[in-house]
Amino acid sequence: MVIHARPGPLPSPSPAGRPVPELDPALIGQWQAGGGDLIDLFAQARERLGGVAGLRLGPRPTVLVTDPRAVQHVLALHPGRYVKRSHRARLLIGDGMLAATGEAWQRQRRLLQSQFTGRGMRRYEQRITRAARTAAARWASYARTGQVFDVGDEMRRFALDTIWRSLTGHPLDPGTERELAAVPAVVAALPSLPAEGAAAQGAVAADLARIDAVAGLAIAAARDGEAGPDGPGLLHVLIEAAGTRPEYTDRLIRDELVTLLVAGHETTASTLTWLHLLLDRNPQARERALAAGAEGSPERSQAVQALVHETLRLYPSAWILPRCAAEGDILAGYAIEAGTDVLVCPYLTHRDPELWEDPERFDPGRFTTPGRRPTHPGSYFPFGVGPRACLGLQFALRESTVLLEHLLPARVPHFRSVPDKAAYGITVRPDGPTPATLGH
Repeated sequence: MVIHARPGPLPSPSPAGRPVPELDPALIGQWQAGGGDLIDLFAQARERLGGVAGLRLGPRPTVLVTDPRAVQHVLALHPGRYVKRSHRARLLIGDGMLAATGEAWQRQRRLLQSQFTGRGMRRYEQRITRAARTAAARWASYARTGQVFDVGDEMRRFALDTIWRSLTGHPLDPGTERELAAVPAVVAALPSLPAEGAAAQGAVAADLARIDAVAGLAIAAARDGEAGPDGPGLLHVLIEAAGTRPEYTDRLIRDELVTLLVAGHETTASTLTWLHLLLDRNPQARERALAAGAEGSPERSQAVQALVHETLRLYPSAWILPRCAAEGDILAGYAIEAGTDVLVCPYLTHRDPELWEDPERFDPGRFTTPGRRPTHPGSYFPFGVGPRACLGLQFALRESTVLLEHLLPARVPHFRSVPDKAAYGITVRPDGPTPATLGH
């Protein structure tokens, strides 16, 4: 990433307000020379300047937001002032809901919203359970044979099976799984792709063609009325919408399908992989969750869900949420110029020692003991907050909890090696393989 550091405060917009404090350009230069991760620079800015901090990262002013009140202001209270400019994954997801803006986004969200709340979620309970049982059966086989397997790969396999069943009504078959390996390959490549669109497209053209082929076959089957053993899925909802909504062309249906694949398995797989790594370092947390209640009891489910929430606190599904100020504004008393890039950072908010006691420690009790976590909604938002918060929150929590209720009582992964750092791309994920065997 090329850094253009310039001295001086951020330009003052028309509304009255204090200039945003700005990180010393010399520190940015030192960071650049040292080749650190962007999160390291952001952590410096938060520590030195507070929850609203300016950085010069390019031709436009940039403001890092980690203060809970400012988070709420940007994402929930004034989403029309702070808009998405262009989603980094547009190359992959096209005009799917994650990348869409304005009225198109509103229409697409309304169509899918009912599928992920209340009665809609109940349609997918059995699909989630069947995917979890399939994963548990694989783990039982690994335990019998002593086979070394990769925990991250297993979590991706489970999450992909779950979302594929929910989309198509079919369990994930080996051929589809093999072709859809192109999805995480493109996601991992996105941060390093060339800035020029055609060059970026060319760099991942083969993987995109594989994804398009799978999507095309699934759409054609759904359009022909083919329902899987689990019945119609989310893809059939999109096909039906095309009958009354002309905007749902084959291309938009493809984009929504791929968006749901990306959002529905990459983030969940990363969360579950982190959770197993954290439990490896904190085995007492697993024991406490299992001791919270009998199998299938609400008490155990709550304790297991707390494991997921604490993992999401440390490693939120999206570690950075970029926005652009569409107009001048006052944010926490600071003047924001129209055109400013605003970077809301759940990763740093979740690790703020002024909000969270001993924030680097893995402590699921924060989410089961009253008074242990901050109450402001801008303090914990692993799936975002406000109108653009992730629709799949309840789906992701449910599938993670169901899988863990199947796996935790039976087997403990013994890691042969663990990654020594995180990779900060679209998601924050372990930067390396996670080989393990299974024991009691």
